[in-house]
Amino acid sequence: MAQYLRLRQVCLVAADLARETARIKSALGLEACYRDVNVAKYGLENVLFPVGSSFIEIVSPTRAGTAAGRFLERHAGRYGYMLIMDCDDPERRQAQAEAQGVRVANVIRHGDYLGVQLHPKDTGAAMLEFNRTAGGDDAMGPYAPAGPDWQSAIRKDVTRALIAVEIESPDPGRLAEHWGRILDRPVAKKSDNRSRIALDYGAIDFLPGAGPEAVFAGVELEAAASGARVLSLCGVRFRLSAAGS
Repeated sequence: MAQYLRLRQVCLVAADLARETARIKSALGLEACYRDVNVAKYGLENVLFPVGSSFIEIVSPTRAGTAAGRFLERHAGRYGYMLIMDCDDPERRQAQAEAQGVRVANVIRHGDYLGVQLHPKDTGAAMLEFNRTAGGDDAMGPYAPAGPDWQSAIRKDVTRALIAVEIESPDPGRLAEHWGRILDRPVAKKSDNRSRIALDYGAIDFLPGAGPEAVFAGVELEAAASGARVLSLCGVRFRLSAAGS
């Protein structure tokens, strides 16, 4: 697959990792696949859950003065922290973002993995990451952030797939156009002042928000059962509905 860009992972922040891990398992029927010791150098601990071929990650500060800890304090435990997309060309996307004046916050390299994180002050709403894992063209193949055996942890009894994320903004149309330029994807206008950027897997929806700044407010999931539910986990709104409902 050439030039793919997939919504692969959402990253949330919690003050109490054990508590939120238990809530995710119970509410969404998911199983943890990996805890990455490499995040310790950032003063964090984490856990990842596969949702089909995508992931929910929770990070939690282990010391004072971390970026994630400052995010928690500033937002009082609300909203999502990062949107992570895998692609075949993070270097090109990094260069394109920098040409638009969007700063790079961090570059992660280990083994056959490359991740480029963009500064949230320049993206607005959330940090964005582009990454690539060798052999990752296949969405069920290797994905370094999730560990060597993430596929064995997939559970679909309750939650089957990560469909989209919701970004709320005082000016959702303008933010959508900004992200469209960063992601190099067209913006589709929807009703009620909403916009959507479709990716090769997943989508990003931009909604009017009541607050003074743009925030990563929601996650849409495909559920196994019929009907619809809305849950609040890790300060984010989770909408669950069956396919086609």
